[in-house]
Amino acid sequence: MNPLFVLAVIVVSFLVGAVPFGVLVSRTFYGTDIRGAGSGNIGAANALRTLGKRGAVAVLILDALKGYAPALAAGALGGTPAAALAAFAAVMGHCYSPFLGGKGGKGVATFLGTVIALWWPAAIGFALVWVAAVAAAGYASVSSMLATLAMAPLLWFGLGRIGLLYGVISAVVIVWKHRENLARLRHGTENRLSLMKAKRT
Repeated sequence: MNPLFVLAVIVVSFLVGAVPFGVLVSRTFYGTDIRGAGSGNIGAANALRTLGKRGAVAVLILDALKGYAPALAAGALGGTPAAALAAFAAVMGHCYSPFLGGKGGKGVATFLGTVIALWWPAAIGFALVWVAAVAAAGYASVSSMLATLAMAPLLWFGLGRIGLLYGVISAVVIVWKHRENLARLRHGTENRLSLMKAKRT
């Protein structure tokens, strides 16, 4: 790939991924800052706890789109290698947003959006693992990590070595971003996610 094209893919995808939709949705439509409630995370799971189901759906879709759109566009212009590069840059942008002083979310919804763009059948596997893990364990963090870890072999099956590499590296980043959740799980203080008891606003 042309070096200028690679640079453009990385920069644009990173900045798109860095848009903190959780903060924007909570401030614009709910008059609050999602970072000051629940777990303090800017993602859909905390939006479900603090904003309700509609807010959570909005954050989930927007966070997924900011991974999906760059990966899809880069793939159309430069093929699978460019798509995977854009996908990872978008995930990193969400996790380390310059608009939030280098802080950000866990990257799960954005990662899911990239998976849909790269090889959509893998996203079905993601959803199945996530739902099954929530039903079994009741923790969004555990479900998100397990579903993310399941993507590397699925993306390898669909895309070959590029898919495997993207899946493994993204899983490492996302599990690292969940390190505080892992600590709370060890101490028995992790927040459970109940879809039935979530706010209806």
